[in-house]
Amino acid sequence: MTIATDASAARSGDWLEFPDVRLVRTLAGAVIQLADLGPLSSFRLPYPAEAQRALDRTVLACLLRGVEEIPRSLPELLFWCHSRPLEDWPLDLPPDAFGPDDYLVDPEALVPTQLCHEWWIRGKDAGAAQFDREVIHAAMRLCRRASSPESYVAFRRLLVERPVLTGVERFEAETDLFLAPVQELLDQCYAPVPASYESEGAYITCGRCLTLLTPVAGGASWWCERDRCRRRGAPPHGRTLAGADAAGLLQLMRPLRQFVTSPGRAEVELEARLSALGLEVQLWPGFDAYDLRVIFPDGHVWAIDVKDWKHPGLLGRAAKPVRPEPPYDESCWVVPREQAEAHRDYLGTYRRNRPATAEGLPLLTNDRLVALATARLLGAGGPHLTDSAPTNGSSRA
Repeated sequence: MTIATDASAARSGDWLEFPDVRLVRTLAGAVIQLADLGPLSSFRLPYPAEAQRALDRTVLACLLRGVEEIPRSLPELLFWCHSRPLEDWPLDLPPDAFGPDDYLVDPEALVPTQLCHEWWIRGKDAGAAQFDREVIHAAMRLCRRASSPESYVAFRRLLVERPVLTGVERFEAETDLFLAPVQELLDQCYAPVPASYESEGAYITCGRCLTLLTPVAGGASWWCERDRCRRRGAPPHGRTLAGADAAGLLQLMRPLRQFVTSPGRAEVELEARLSALGLEVQLWPGFDAYDLRVIFPDGHVWAIDVKDWKHPGLLGRAAKPVRPEPPYDESCWVVPREQAEAHRDYLGTYRRNRPATAEGLPLLTNDRLVALATARLLGAGGPHLTDSAPTNGSSRA
């Protein structure tokens, strides 16, 4: 189990003061590196440098804590990654860091989990830590230069609605006039699909997430990389891509699927639900100052950023006030209800790890937000997005 020493219990809430937080980042980076090289079920000496470093540091952490059972090889370490939730590792970690379903490697598909990617991508030493943001910021610059907010919205919709492109669809994107300002970015966003997604000459997309499914047990079943999707049950099959469609198949880079496509799906779903109430909803206003701008009939405005993160502690540490333009009255972050319910105290963990600079930024589930919007439409000037003082970053009276 996770070790919480007296010293760690007395520390402040800064996760980086816990010795093994950086080790988890190292482990996540090693798992990602190994997965990029081939199946996680088989590796031979010599191990990649990052993987060897992760193994050495894990063994050292176990020895320092007098743990008798230690991983003595990389296969044993990977076995720990898919057989033990991180809360059961003999590590000194924050008490609210992990839950019983938090693995670095999925026990069924034996591929890195969403949690693993979150720790890797958001780690300060991760090569991809800035990739998704750099792509989005580059798209903003190019579309601003072209004075075309419509092009930015078209680009975001492409990443949300087309995480997989056939050769024909890639050509269509190349000839789309709205996408003309961002054409140079597309080759950085999409990459050839690895053979690990293919089974019997075909690739299958998830009917919910639109990303490619991974064949499991020789193609007898299929696995979706999105935790929230798997909690809804077996992934429905979307498109079956074979023959000419499979030739030259491309998919978004993982950081973009993780931090653009996934929350983007939640964003467009929330847009549809709020629009159905009769509200005016704008997606990615002001070149993506925030995700949704919701305008009530009385002129009151909500600014909403949607986050589809598995780990509430990492989400809390990333919290920051919503940008003030376009102006709004109240702001919040929103997480899909299924994501929040999968953690024993998602909203509480978020609040405990939220920095003082974002203390006024509430986190709501999507269902809660829709309920508040409905209540506000029926009431007179309420309810508000938070029970406390006006939200930090609010720029309207």
